[in-house]
Amino acid sequence: MNCSMWLSFILVLVKPWPCFTSTQNDSTQNTDQSFTAVRRAKRGWVWEPLSVTEEKPSTVPVYVGQLKSDLENKDGNLKYILTGEGAGSTFIINENSGKIYVTQKLDREKKPFYTLRAQAINIKTQLPVEPESEFVIKVRDINDHEPQFLDGPYVATVPEMSPEGTSVIQVTATDGDDPSYGNNARLLYSLIQGQPYFSVEPKTGVIRMASGMDRETEDQYLVIIQAKDMVGQAGALSATATVTINLSDINDNPPKFQQQLYYMNVSEEAPVGTTVGKVFAEDGDIGENAAMDYSIEGDSSEVFDIITDNETQEGIILLKKRVDYESKRRYSIQAKVVNRYIDDRFLKEEPFEDKTIVKIDVEDADEPPVFTLENYVMEIPEEAVGGTVVGVVTARDPDNDDSPVRYSIVHGMHFKRLFSIDEHNGTIITTKPLDREIASWHNITVTATETRNPEKISEANVYIQVLDVNDHAPEFAKYYETFVCENAVSGQLIQRISAVDKDDSTEGHHFYFSLDQEATSNSSFTVKDNQDNTAGIFTAKSGFSREKEFSFYLPIIILDNGTPPLTSTNTLTVTVCDCDTQVNIFYCRYRAFMYAMGLSTEALVAVLACILILLVFFLAIAAIRQQRKKSPFSEKMEEFRENIVRYDDEGGGEEDTEAFDISALRTRTVMRMHKPRKKVTTEIHSLYRQSLQVGPDSAIFRQFISEKLEEANTDPSVPPYDSLQTYAFEGTGSLAGSLSSLGSNLSDMDQSYEYLTDWGPHFKQLAGMYTSYRSVGD
Repeated sequence: MNCSMWLSFILVLVKPWPCFTSTQNDSTQNTDQSFTAVRRAKRGWVWEPLSVTEEKPSTVPVYVGQLKSDLENKDGNLKYILTGEGAGSTFIINENSGKIYVTQKLDREKKPFYTLRAQAINIKTQLPVEPESEFVIKVRDINDHEPQFLDGPYVATVPEMSPEGTSVIQVTATDGDDPSYGNNARLLYSLIQGQPYFSVEPKTGVIRMASGMDRETEDQYLVIIQAKDMVGQAGALSATATVTINLSDINDNPPKFQQQLYYMNVSEEAPVGTTVGKVFAEDGDIGENAAMDYSIEGDSSEVFDIITDNETQEGIILLKKRVDYESKRRYSIQAKVVNRYIDDRFLKEEPFEDKTIVKIDVEDADEPPVFTLENYVMEIPEEAVGGTVVGVVTARDPDNDDSPVRYSIVHGMHFKRLFSIDEHNGTIITTKPLDREIASWHNITVTATETRNPEKISEANVYIQVLDVNDHAPEFAKYYETFVCENAVSGQLIQRISAVDKDDSTEGHHFYFSLDQEATSNSSFTVKDNQDNTAGIFTAKSGFSREKEFSFYLPIIILDNGTPPLTSTNTLTVTVCDCDTQVNIFYCRYRAFMYAMGLSTEALVAVLACILILLVFFLAIAAIRQQRKKSPFSEKMEEFRENIVRYDDEGGGEEDTEAFDISALRTRTVMRMHKPRKKVTTEIHSLYRQSLQVGPDSAIFRQFISEKLEEANTDPSVPPYDSLQTYAFEGTGSLAGSLSSLGSNLSDMDQSYEYLTDWGPHFKQLAGMYTSYRSVGD
């Protein structure tokens, strides 16, 4: 839209922003319509740049500026209207003069400017003479905000001994003031604390090393940085921040032994691996820079060793080889320590290693005897007579007093039967002849004990080999089952044989086979030695008859190559089989068995059939008997419960009844033999009469109870659990006497129960029952 077409006035704004045109099309259109007929020349607003200082306290409105239109005449025919941000509240306007006032204290950091709109209206016509125009009131900044370190406090780490100028960390402060207006937001950094070790760049806030520093002297520094606005001028605001600077370690210190000479001692009895002592080298560094390795220089490294304890960085001296007080009493070793990780930058200053001398004294101890050998190997020929010397073991006391030694064989329960040792000179002899074929090696342990101190004992192993003597003749390698067919031809191979020998041959066994000279002339077979420790049995004629001669017995002589050579005669049995020319082992075995039994095939079948019939018959009988023995009670036995109630002592009637499990009386060891049960009633009558005469404690009645109980246990026709109750008699102290009706032939109707009322309170209920029963009966 073209401003020259619609505006009647010229708007002049003297401020950093360019002039603003009308903001609304509808306002322009209305103004167009109002001034179409007038056709005025271009005119405009006339005002100064508008601004207000922030944070300006006042109890009355403060003048900001004035709006003025060049259409206004001296009569004051125009009225000014202000709209927009803060109009009517923060900013007010004098309608007649166009002067603008601010009524509140402003904060630039909250709102740096206000956008308002102005309009001039003819008082008479109430029509706008100017199009609505937009302008800005800028809030002018003052230095009311101090700098802030938003990221503080700061922590930084830099390697020790870093060169001068090494950057450590950069600190940054912010200022809420206007950076485009004056120097309110321009900051200047300075160092309040930290000289002379550190410096700071004034404009950037970069902290740098000012000199090389040693961590071992001081490992942490506290630096205070100040930031001032207004480039540090008078009236500037400031803020500070703390920076903790830690120096990280580098390997700039060599290890140093605490002592240049160490004294230690070790007992000559100490085993290999014993800790002799410790050495320590100090290193001012930490972590892996303080890691070090120890070593031993010179010939002493064969006797002693040194390792590093990685936790304490100590050097631990260990015994690498047993020491002997009598041989050498003092060792002087040189221990060396060197840093494990070396910084090449500091090698030119000094070597990163140190050395010390360690003197180790060997302490004398009462040592056990020492054998000349740890293991002895001896030999003895087998069959050597008892008392033959096997060998000699020797031990001596290594101490200066050279105590005498006594020898013995340990674990001697088995070996004492074979070997013994002279306790004074260590000579081992046999107690009986040895057989190599039973055991070719014997391992025994010999001890040497000091006679002056029996607690000092040492041991040595003795391995005794029994040398072989050719004392076993060769024999067949196995049992040979040899057959020859009746139709065999002369020269036919019927068997290959071999031999074994229990003896041990250094050159290997070699056997020679031959037929006994006495059997050679009239033998039907020949033996051919194959020269490979085997021989073949061949027929010497054609045709054999089983009826004439069923078996042949060949005496075969076997000779070994031992010294002296031994021979043995082994008999080979050759059985004639009714086959053609080739032997069938299974068939020939069967035919040989039948021939030996004197049975034909038909007879053998008949015998087997009879045996089978008898077997079936016996199985049937066993099944029938088993069925008969089956118990008629199919219920589970554990469902039966029983009680035995006994009245074998004095009591008060029902109160002395005791119940218990019948299993306490039953024993499974009782043999259940069937016995015919006697008539119980007759026996009870007889025993009852006897008990009245002799009393309740009679052995006659106890015997009766025992017999009946045993009958019940051994009778297989009754259930396995019985309930046996005995009421033979009452106790002798009872007023009622006996209640048993076994000895009475009277019926209940013939009885008189009047006497029950005289028995006392215990029988009151019983008396009432029988008395009432009698009354009903009458």
